[in-house]
Amino acid sequence: MKLKSKFTGLLKLVFPSAWPELLLFLFFVLGYGILGSYIAYHYRIIFDNRIPWDAYFSFDNRAIVMTGGGFERHPLSNYFFDQLRWVASWVSDGQYDGCFRMVLAWFSIVTVSLSLVQVYKYLRNIIELPVILAVTIVLFFSFFSTNILLSFTPETYTYTLFLLVLFQYYSALMLKKDRKIPVTALTLAGVTIGGLTITNIIKVYIPLLFERKLFWNWKKIVHVVIRVVLSVAVFLLLYLNRMNFELGRIFSKTEQQYEKFSNPKVTPLWDMICSWFLGGNMLFPGFVLRDYHNKKGFEYKALFMDTYTSVFSYVFVGLIVVLMLWSYAKNFRNRWVQMVMISFFVDVLIHCVLKFGLHTSYIYGGHFIFVVPLMLGWLFYAYRNFAKMISIFYGILLIVMIYLLLNNIFRMQEFFIFLESFYR
Repeated sequence: MKLKSKFTGLLKLVFPSAWPELLLFLFFVLGYGILGSYIAYHYRIIFDNRIPWDAYFSFDNRAIVMTGGGFERHPLSNYFFDQLRWVASWVSDGQYDGCFRMVLAWFSIVTVSLSLVQVYKYLRNIIELPVILAVTIVLFFSFFSTNILLSFTPETYTYTLFLLVLFQYYSALMLKKDRKIPVTALTLAGVTIGGLTITNIIKVYIPLLFERKLFWNWKKIVHVVIRVVLSVAVFLLLYLNRMNFELGRIFSKTEQQYEKFSNPKVTPLWDMICSWFLGGNMLFPGFVLRDYHNKKGFEYKALFMDTYTSVFSYVFVGLIVVLMLWSYAKNFRNRWVQMVMISFFVDVLIHCVLKFGLHTSYIYGGHFIFVVPLMLGWLFYAYRNFAKMISIFYGILLIVMIYLLLNNIFRMQEFFIFLESFYR
């Protein structure tokens, strides 16, 4: 009975468990489903066996689907994508055609829709916002460029977004119940989240710092250390097993990747952060075309994001940052807020300080952009007893949501022109 209860609890945690959650899930599946199905059926952009990487916005669709990506950044993702590819191949009778693309797209559609449900669960069950406010924030988040792109893109970021939001909600729920995160959950999170992208494994252990009265009891500290060590040990054994325990290969390849993706660009640092790291994951900027080849003679057009050209776009990004920082300041003593923001600061360090992949940081949004709706939710929570401030924030949210929607619809029209021109 205990095992059955735990399984039931897991299903309720992962999937919609209330009518508003189910309705939201169906709404997102319908919306993203129409978009993803149309792209998968009419265009070969989602998977073209001749194009290994960078066809649009630096996503590595074929490379990820076929191999799971580089072992130094995605150490265990090959096991997941081997299964995903097998399912898609089984449905399409081994053909890399529209049917194959459709299966890949629908895995992404369902995953992103579930991610949005997790955000709603957090807003309702952790922050305890009213339904109408939680729904508005989730709708706002659903129009972000990251969610739109990942809803049809078979990439590690698609599944990382879901796993990170799920674990953020789960760990917040455990702390709210004043319960410890068990070693089994830590290990599973470490293997799945860190296995898809190794740097994200750090985020799995952040919630442990906020267990009640941790630093006032040495026994609790020892218990936390044991849980972390066991979790990390399982992850490392699986990782090293994949690499036949060749440590030197891991370090040399990691250094090569850092050098490759951290080269300075002509674009000013502040603009890369604003237009790509923050803005590009919410509000589409303009696009630029580049000529690429697959090193085997096949040439193709690739689409990348440009920096913003409109002052309104910079104002949009600046306003979101101000609201997030405002929320952080008002809720600074709140441990759930600290969990969210410290997780975000990990990505700030990697991309904005160390500059890893900053010039294409608009593809990394699945690792952190969910912080925006969560922090907006905490901002409303901080002013829950001030009706006037709630009205002002709600008005601002509606205005920026309208601008976001109009801008991203316009930019997606340009994206379809690109598809029509080069990927029929």
